[in-house]
Amino acid sequence: MSGRPLPCSPREIGSLFLFEKLAPEQLGRLCAEGRVEGFDPGPVYAEGEPATCFYVMLEGTVVLSRRVGGDDVEVSRTSQRGVYAGAMQAYLGDRVRQVYNNSMRVTEPTRFFVLPADTFASIMQEWFPMAVHLLEGLFFGSKSTQRAIGQRERLLALGSLSAGLTHELNNPAAAAVRATATLRERVGKMRHKLRMISAGTYDRETLANLIEFQERTAERVAKAPVLGPLEAADREDALSDWLDDHGITEGWRIAPVFVQAGLGLDWLEQIAAAVDEETLPGAIGWIGYTVETELLMDEIADSTNRISHLVDAAKQYSQLDRAPFQVADVHELLDSTLLMLSGKTGPRIKVVKEYDRTLPRIPAYPAELNQVWTNLIDNAVAAMRGPDGQDAEGTLTVRTARDHDRLLVEFRDTGAGIPPEVRDRVFDPFFTTKPVGEGTGLGLDISWRIVVDKHHGSLHFESEPGDTRFQVLLPLTAPAPDDAPDGIPEESA
Repeated sequence: MSGRPLPCSPREIGSLFLFEKLAPEQLGRLCAEGRVEGFDPGPVYAEGEPATCFYVMLEGTVVLSRRVGGDDVEVSRTSQRGVYAGAMQAYLGDRVRQVYNNSMRVTEPTRFFVLPADTFASIMQEWFPMAVHLLEGLFFGSKSTQRAIGQRERLLALGSLSAGLTHELNNPAAAAVRATATLRERVGKMRHKLRMISAGTYDRETLANLIEFQERTAERVAKAPVLGPLEAADREDALSDWLDDHGITEGWRIAPVFVQAGLGLDWLEQIAAAVDEETLPGAIGWIGYTVETELLMDEIADSTNRISHLVDAAKQYSQLDRAPFQVADVHELLDSTLLMLSGKTGPRIKVVKEYDRTLPRIPAYPAELNQVWTNLIDNAVAAMRGPDGQDAEGTLTVRTARDHDRLLVEFRDTGAGIPPEVRDRVFDPFFTTKPVGEGTGLGLDISWRIVVDKHHGSLHFESEPGDTRFQVLLPLTAPAPDDAPDGIPEESA
């Protein structure tokens, strides 16, 4: 927006701290190629518009703000003469997208010295070539360092997740291997029992009854109720006594298997009624092997389902087979991230989920939101770790809720809290409170960029000892996907 043209005085321009070291001819050129403009209270320029001018305030009051979600958040307010804003990086040319990184408005009649962006760039390169080279090196070097450390941060997170996933996959895989080996042994013994039964003096009706019992036993295993420890122990004692009374050896070993399968004394009595006393041990052994094979197959099925679930969670976390921008269920994203990080949270951290399942799916970049959840959970676990680095202990609560027209995701931990003296710096790039070698200081910076810049949401925290909450607010609706700005917009003034 253009203001009212006003006279430009080289002497007034030279009184500003930004230009006080310039020669008279340089001040004259500034007034010749620039201009002074007056603005009434209201907007001067808006965030995201092409950065066409460099503004230096002569008198008045300016307010700078950033767009966060659906709100304008004030980041600076000042009446100091000489503060500047606008096209501050014009000297970088087309190598950087030249847009205003904030919005500026004035709250009272205000005068600015205004330089067109092209003029500002050419003057900088002509008058201060060494400074321009240094500034370029600082800007692009910082970007390069930030990208390199950001990639390192992601690789560290990937390594941690891979280790956790390997650990989680190893347990069900090992269980399946053990169950398969035991199943092979039990099937061999069952074939042996079958040969013994078929070689005996069973009539056709007795064999038919045993086969029917075998089929019905297999069905009961699938429907066996889950018993409490005391009830299971009582039933095992009763079955063991029955087996001993009927001359069945190793009743103490067979009884727990039958109880786990949901078989009671009535079942054993039915088997005893179907065969004579001489063949009862063989029949009980054969039914026992049937039960064991069914239980082992259930264990293998549970283990392989667990592996499949972990693989699905890994795919959900990485979003490898999905579009970058899509409508997603945040609860699915949270669950997959928690599962991937279960090895890091450890057994001494209680994870509590307080989900509002009525929340709608939202348009988002799921893989990047998973990165946000990873960073926040990792920080929460670190906060609950003891001063000497011992295993983390406490409660991590993950809560979702609706907050007007936004969706809230909150991570609450019972750690020591964030010290008051560093709270203003937690989102600064490269700032970390973790020991040397454990943190790069980019986790929260990256999270801020993803939530605020890419999803047009907000990220803030509240902290006191024993209760730290990081809250992510995401819009329920979103504009068409766009690329997030490269880097944190600088704020001047």
